[in-house]
Amino acid sequence: MSMKLLRQLGLDNDDRVVLEPVGDETPEKGIVLSMNPATGTPIAGVRLDTADSDEKTMAEAVAGFDRWRRIPAPVRGQVVREIGNEYRKYLEPLGELVALEVGKIRAEGIGEVQETVDIADFAVGLSRQLYGKTMPSERPEHRMYEQWLPLGPIGVISAFNFPNAVWGWNAMLGAVCGDVTVWKPSLFAPLTAIATNAIAERVAADMGYKDIFKLVIGTDEEIGDRLIHDGRIPLISATGSCRMGRIVGSVVAKRLGRCLLELGGNNAIIVEGDADLDLAFEGIFFGAVGTAGQRCTSTRRLIAHESIVEPLTDRLVSAYGKVNIGDPLNPDTLVGPLINERSVEQFLRAIAKAKEQGGEVLVGGDRATGDGLGGHFVQPTIIRVPADKPFPIAHEETFAPILYIFSYKTIDEAIAMQNDADQGLSSAIFTSGVRAAEKFLSPAGAGSDCGLAYVNLGTSGAEIGGAFGGEKDTGGGRESGSDSWKQYMRRQTVTINYGESMRLAQGIEFGAS
Repeated sequence: MSMKLLRQLGLDNDDRVVLEPVGDETPEKGIVLSMNPATGTPIAGVRLDTADSDEKTMAEAVAGFDRWRRIPAPVRGQVVREIGNEYRKYLEPLGELVALEVGKIRAEGIGEVQETVDIADFAVGLSRQLYGKTMPSERPEHRMYEQWLPLGPIGVISAFNFPNAVWGWNAMLGAVCGDVTVWKPSLFAPLTAIATNAIAERVAADMGYKDIFKLVIGTDEEIGDRLIHDGRIPLISATGSCRMGRIVGSVVAKRLGRCLLELGGNNAIIVEGDADLDLAFEGIFFGAVGTAGQRCTSTRRLIAHESIVEPLTDRLVSAYGKVNIGDPLNPDTLVGPLINERSVEQFLRAIAKAKEQGGEVLVGGDRATGDGLGGHFVQPTIIRVPADKPFPIAHEETFAPILYIFSYKTIDEAIAMQNDADQGLSSAIFTSGVRAAEKFLSPAGAGSDCGLAYVNLGTSGAEIGGAFGGEKDTGGGRESGSDSWKQYMRRQTVTINYGESMRLAQGIEFGAS
């Protein structure tokens, strides 16, 4: 299966990809192994960039930007349209490669590539809507307006859990804005990155525009550190942990560059007593179990009203006990593996801490074993939180399918519990009452403190049309839709004097003798 996918996507002819020997788990220096998390075995090796090859890529990106920014934005949109159409052709094999390499179930892998197709469509329309404002001047015979100009080569650092779409959000918008993308992907998903980038670069080059989509693969120390320190990169868009974000943000700020940070999330769903529990169950189940809990928007905490917490908990426990865990490429599978053994160990440590702090494991709590589960599989887990007792583990983001259940009496108490997290990415409430919903969405800012707020929806599954991102330790960045495009451009205020005299603003007169 793996060789078939690699051939379909042209990876067998890519100089970076080393197909033989794939059974050696101690590859030669300069090669990283892409591992199948469902089996714990190598798929292929990938040659890493060096300082010299990185510098060559950067020089090509700078030159490519100088050419690309001169192309009219609607023409750039035509290129992105063809790239989106090409991804449509590769939707299934590319989605299956995502499933193979990072363990997402097939439907989610294909859905991720669909996100890149969708953002390409969005960007095509945007290429004719990069609007600036016109404003009145206080001086007669003067005109003022603002325009948005290409920013430069942008650096994209992506995490393993969205090895295609996060790059797409940045690269497709950046392309219509006139920017070149330099992408450093996760070393857990290099094959997806090579295939994804090659499709975009090939389409652009065939249309006469080369060096628009550049790729560098390497360690944080060798390649990542160079990227974030490089003054030729005016914007770094980084997705990953809060720890990583603090390092990137600090380095880029010191050189007065821009950062777009999409970091961790510790997301909660509030369920009111009047909620549609069938609807709530579906939203909680996907949010907590989908992608094996490895989304930044995964549901980590359930805050349920005391009147319905028991029946809702019972239903979730029953569903968790029956969930189909296994090969992510099997259409019947709902939960695939964690990305590696380190993630399994972190999951087990979190379970142990939860027990030490008085938590009650209602279902799950261990490795998942059985036929065909030779990789990094764990049991989706539900833990009841002790009442009136500190439970600090629930305030740590564990990238695994652990759901902590709290109960509450009043909606104000529930909102305070939801906001009691360092991160502020995604939030949700299930209710049939307008008062609870409006409190949750308070225009005074007294409701959810997250960047994403949903009513009668789960915390996962954002559409590309809205700006995606969060507050507090989530980093404050915004990607994808709405006016996120402005981060990839620079604003210029223009004032034109079409009169015959020099006039100063604020009525100042400064005559020369």
